[in-house]
Amino acid sequence: MERNRNGQPVLVGTVSVEKSEELSGLLTKRGIKHEVLNAKQHEREAIIIARAGCKSAVTVATNMAGRGTDIMLGGNAEFFADFNLQARGLSPAENPEEYEAAWPTEVANQRAQVAAEHDEVVGLGGLYVLGTERHESRRIDNQLRGRSGRQGDPGESRFYLSLQDDLMRRFNSALVERFLGAAGIPDDVPIESKMVSNAIRSAQTQVESQNFEIRKNVLKYDDVLNRQRQVIYKERREVLEGANLQEQMTTFIEDAVATYAAFGTSQGFPEDWDLEALWVSLHGIYPVGITVSELEEECGGRSGISSEYLQQSLVEDALKKYAERETTLTPVIMRELERRVVLSVLDRRWRDHLYEMDYLQEGIGLRAMAQRDPLVEYQKEGYELFSAMMEGIKEESVGLLFSAEVSVEKTNDGEQIQARGISNQEEDRELQYSAPGEYQAPITKTDNVSRNSLCPCGSGKKYKRCHGDPRNR
Repeated sequence: MERNRNGQPVLVGTVSVEKSEELSGLLTKRGIKHEVLNAKQHEREAIIIARAGCKSAVTVATNMAGRGTDIMLGGNAEFFADFNLQARGLSPAENPEEYEAAWPTEVANQRAQVAAEHDEVVGLGGLYVLGTERHESRRIDNQLRGRSGRQGDPGESRFYLSLQDDLMRRFNSALVERFLGAAGIPDDVPIESKMVSNAIRSAQTQVESQNFEIRKNVLKYDDVLNRQRQVIYKERREVLEGANLQEQMTTFIEDAVATYAAFGTSQGFPEDWDLEALWVSLHGIYPVGITVSELEEECGGRSGISSEYLQQSLVEDALKKYAERETTLTPVIMRELERRVVLSVLDRRWRDHLYEMDYLQEGIGLRAMAQRDPLVEYQKEGYELFSAMMEGIKEESVGLLFSAEVSVEKTNDGEQIQARGISNQEEDRELQYSAPGEYQAPITKTDNVSRNSLCPCGSGKKYKRCHGDPRNR
């Protein structure tokens, strides 16, 4: 209060928005005019900072507010000039010529006033920075101290803290409090001691070490997901760049069919195998061209069927069906269908995998109670989830490749390939962000919308297949 009465500008630093508002209430009761700079006052941030260096100014701020700007002693001349011109009805947007004409004179007047007040504030000692308590990080304390003494101007900083502050209560406050009690020092007497400073420095160092270990641990967990992300993004980039996926789809078919066959013949003797159930499952991914009876005739009965022969026969049959579908659709359409299938399945499976990894990370810390390293467990189970996702991508891609209904439409831009059941991924379309279940505005005026253009609703579908479809009206 003494420095405020003398006219010295004061910047009060707090650690949170709540404490800045609490301190503002105390200053209001004392009748001290002040400004509060926190996240709730972001619209007035420029005004508050421009006036924070004026004579008798008191500014209560959090450690994040007003960062990256200098508090000029005497005020900001350019800001004051712009404020006065707009108060006279001159706006750079509405009447720029009059604004530009009046700008040099107004700036010169404000600079003269600011220079006079700057010298007066410098004589009073410059900006006084007052810290209400120490932060957990020494870096933030140093940033607050650095608000004073900028650009060659004088300044002063001072921190006040209590043994009941959060930082002191976490580390070594009881020892210091017992020492001060034994020395008979009253509670309202300020204490300046190297022992107190060392206790604060020790507490801040321990908090910084804890925070560093937390960030380091988070980085280790993120590294697991980052390696998986690189594999998926590499695959996705190749698809978007138009790579030929024929060889990859052949591998998908071989792996998916062989996995089904191996699982169906993994237990018991050939007589115990439920080949009928295996055939039902295989029909879900491709149209099986051979029957169980044909295999039994070739092998002289079910007992003569081996697991290796069954896998080989089914893989050859699946590749034959793949070649037949390519002949039916033509190679060009087949390559485009493969890219759309892989891209659609890859995106959907990857999103589901991210949710599963987040769910896994939430509870993996409990493994420490069983004397297991949570990070190792997260890496192990994360790999298992990733492997399951890749197998699922193969299986679903093969199923969509054989079951998708493909239609080719000729337009002015060339042939357009439509595949029902596959999301349309357009490379040159701008990114759109929307919340799940976001309301879709109805389209009322459709006179100027072409049937083959994108629907104005933003769904990404053609107008004739969205709001232009009579069934959707």
